[in-house]
Amino acid sequence: MLLTYRVIGARPMRPEWAVAERADGLWQTTCFEAFIRPGDGHSYFEFNFSPSTRWAAYAFDRYREGMRNLALPVEPFIERTDDGVEVDLDLSVIPYLPCVMSVSAIIEEKDGTKSYWALAHPPGKPDFHDPACFVLELPAPRLP
Repeated sequence: MLLTYRVIGARPMRPEWAVAERADGLWQTTCFEAFIRPGDGHSYFEFNFSPSTRWAAYAFDRYREGMRNLALPVEPFIERTDDGVEVDLDLSVIPYLPCVMSVSAIIEEKDGTKSYWALAHPPGKPDFHDPACFVLELPAPRLP
């Protein structure tokens, strides 16, 4: 899957470039995220991508429960662009079922102000894990 995140307007604070490796806590500053829930179940996957080129991948059994690192067959390739990041992500670890997806971002400005962006938000404070955020429908992938 190829994901392209672009930030238009004032430039956000961007973490310094770092070695592309798994890291926790990326959401504490500018970070781009994708959540995927296969089928009609409760389990889902979370992917975090930093402009630093660090990344994270997690699996959950249900809403915010059973969090664990998700082993990926290939590390995501993250290319830092002038206005965001482009991510090439191997999703072969996800069951070949129709899925629903949430695409989101945390944008930190240079003064420390953070804004939370998503295709949909639940009522109240931002919570990208909330099932109400999973609004993008993806058909089951075609096998070669």
